[in-house]
Amino acid sequence: MKIYISADIEGVTGVTHWDETDLGKGESGPFRDQMTAEVVAACEGAIRAGATEIWIKDAHDSARNIIASRLPHEARLIRGWSGHPFIMVQELNETFQGLILIGYHSRSGAGTSPLAHTMTGSITRISINARPASEFLIHTYAAGSVKVPVVFVSGDQGLCNEINQFNPNIATVAVKEGIGNSTVSIHPDLAVSRIRDGISKALQGDLSLCRVELPSHFSVDIQYQRPYDAYHFGFFPGAVQKDDVTVRFENDSYYEVMRFLLFAA
Repeated sequence: MKIYISADIEGVTGVTHWDETDLGKGESGPFRDQMTAEVVAACEGAIRAGATEIWIKDAHDSARNIIASRLPHEARLIRGWSGHPFIMVQELNETFQGLILIGYHSRSGAGTSPLAHTMTGSITRISINARPASEFLIHTYAAGSVKVPVVFVSGDQGLCNEINQFNPNIATVAVKEGIGNSTVSIHPDLAVSRIRDGISKALQGDLSLCRVELPSHFSVDIQYQRPYDAYHFGFFPGAVQKDDVTVRFENDSYYEVMRFLLFAA
């Protein structure tokens, strides 16, 4: 079994403030350790379920957060950003049996995490076919375009609630809950245990139930904080500036949607 893991940090247990997510800040160290521990737990759960090859994308900020020496020998780690349109799931293709998302978080505009955002901090909201889009939704559609199901997600409670409404067959583990500008987190060791056990169980189930059917057409709206950004990205081929802060892009191909997001988000 060949499994892909994409890891972010804002949905890791305990992470509450932006300084804790910044590799350049001294206080980020313990949270980088916990991000690594949750990824290692994901690997262990996948191996327990029969995985023999695991690809991991460090998908936060500089993409240089995960401590490689702690990973199992079955793992390959993708660090940095290649510039490929699949962004947080770079190198994902039809050869993988499942996608796991670790440390993911609530979408921009949601009140369920003090670190809620979608792609960059300059964006107020992204929607796909009028559905508010999280990084989970964006990359789940990317996985669906190469026929890979998302089988497990860990992160904050708000994101887990979104996923349960989107497809209740996708297993989730909420490691914390956002309340205003605060979080209530479970113990780091308990998060590791629940992730390991949850993934092992999920991968032994019927993965076909986690597949997503892609819409036949995509209409993507990005609302920026600054009017300048909407004016600028409105010149992307196929995009249209809808108002002072909003750009719309429409296409039948989700790959083209991801290409647009690569440049405009």
